[in-house]
Amino acid sequence: MEEQRIMDNIQQHQKELCQKLWAMANALRGNMEAYEFKNYILGMIFYYYLSDRTEKYMENLLKDDNISYENAWENEEYKEAIIEESLRDLGFVIEPQHLFRNIVKMVENRSFDIEFLQSAINSLMESTIGNESQQDFEGLFSDMQLDSSRLGHSVKERSAVMSKIIAALDEINFGVEDTKIDVLGNAYEYLIGQFAATAGKKAGEFYTPSGPAELLCRLACLGLTDVKSAADPTCGSGSLLLRLKNYANVRLYYGQELTSTTYNLARMNMILRGIPYRNFEIYNGDTLENDNFGEEHFRVQVANPPYSAKWSADSKFLEDNRFNQYGKLAPKSKADFAFVQHMVYHMDEDGRAVVLLPHGVLFRGGAEEVIRKYLIENLNVLDAIIGLPANLFFGTGIPVCVLVLKKDRSSNADNILFIDASKDYESGKNQNILRECDIDKIVDAYEKRVDVDKFAHVATMDEIKENGFNLNIPRYVDTFEPEPEIDLDEVAANIRRLNREIKEIDKELKPYFDELGLSFPFGEEE
Repeated sequence: MEEQRIMDNIQQHQKELCQKLWAMANALRGNMEAYEFKNYILGMIFYYYLSDRTEKYMENLLKDDNISYENAWENEEYKEAIIEESLRDLGFVIEPQHLFRNIVKMVENRSFDIEFLQSAINSLMESTIGNESQQDFEGLFSDMQLDSSRLGHSVKERSAVMSKIIAALDEINFGVEDTKIDVLGNAYEYLIGQFAATAGKKAGEFYTPSGPAELLCRLACLGLTDVKSAADPTCGSGSLLLRLKNYANVRLYYGQELTSTTYNLARMNMILRGIPYRNFEIYNGDTLENDNFGEEHFRVQVANPPYSAKWSADSKFLEDNRFNQYGKLAPKSKADFAFVQHMVYHMDEDGRAVVLLPHGVLFRGGAEEVIRKYLIENLNVLDAIIGLPANLFFGTGIPVCVLVLKKDRSSNADNILFIDASKDYESGKNQNILRECDIDKIVDAYEKRVDVDKFAHVATMDEIKENGFNLNIPRYVDTFEPEPEIDLDEVAANIRRLNREIKEIDKELKPYFDELGLSFPFGEEE
């Protein structure tokens, strides 16, 4: 009972914190677009987190020496040791003068200027150079451009804006210690989602809404408790990849992201969520054109790639091991299947991959039909197809489908499961919402793998072949609702009754028209 009360208090604190953060973000950003301002607000929350980690680490490291971090830093012998320890365990060093609380003091006594903050960030980044963590930290703060005219036209103006952000963050009680849920990490995730909601089409670059994200991760981790390695080839802010840890113990995370700003956000998100720098590899680059995963193979993969994106489809990829066995490359104008092929190649011997894609992949002809047929007939990796409601995502209203792929389908090798979940959702103001009950219904149907009227069908391979490997869901799940039968005698009786009523009204109206000398426009009186 007491434990539940504590959890309720923590969750209430979480909710209030998120509301305060978003209100603060809107109050401080001025004329700047939300998706631009996110780099500053999320960057400072990240710096706050690194500073907080440093203070707690140093307090624990020096507790038996009865010396403060500040005093230890002044002692050359201590300083050398704590730098070595911090780089080994944290991967970075924040000097005492650069701790967030000391920057807050400068704001309070009005001695802060933005150039000091820049020097603090530079010092942090320089500490990682030559260290194992360098790749994970390199360029992390490059999108928080403190010399940008968007913040102000002078050092004084820019300093004033950043002072407000720092003071506002200091006023918020993050309460990151002694809590049983990841308060600061959840708040960070909340802000990413809120910025995505205001960013329109740009949001698709970095965020998958929580409903579809939860569905993908639950399906990907079903039956698993421990996952050696997981990957997302189009990882955005890393939120989808990180959600996997809610369902299984993921030891190593791999991701690749094309957009540099989003790549930085993903690495920040990893670190802020407590993933040690040794336990993740996030790459910046085009997954299809330059596969940084190399020969790595993963137990679990999830992805929400850009829908029907363009790619080069260069003939050189016919020699690429990811694509060469299919005989055809995905079309230049639609890279959807190229992402699927990439994920299939990187499955380990018991791997599974769950990916969101537009419905066109299920039925389009040409090269896509060839690839689809090969996935089914030759590789037999397609385990289930799930149709989702329309308007679930930022920046697009199209309905999408989920493909569940498994390397080992020995128990279901002779069938593919189809689920039509397109009607199960809650209508939202700007987007539809995939609720917990909707996700439960889908996962339950996937687990049980039996026919459910107007919802699920286990299609045999013979059925698939009879349909020419066309996987359009309505071919397999009949959701047709018959129109109610019409009683023609009742309709005729209603028409006769209405005609009688019209004639009665006409009789009442005609004398008034006669009195006014007007011709009666509704027919002749009988």
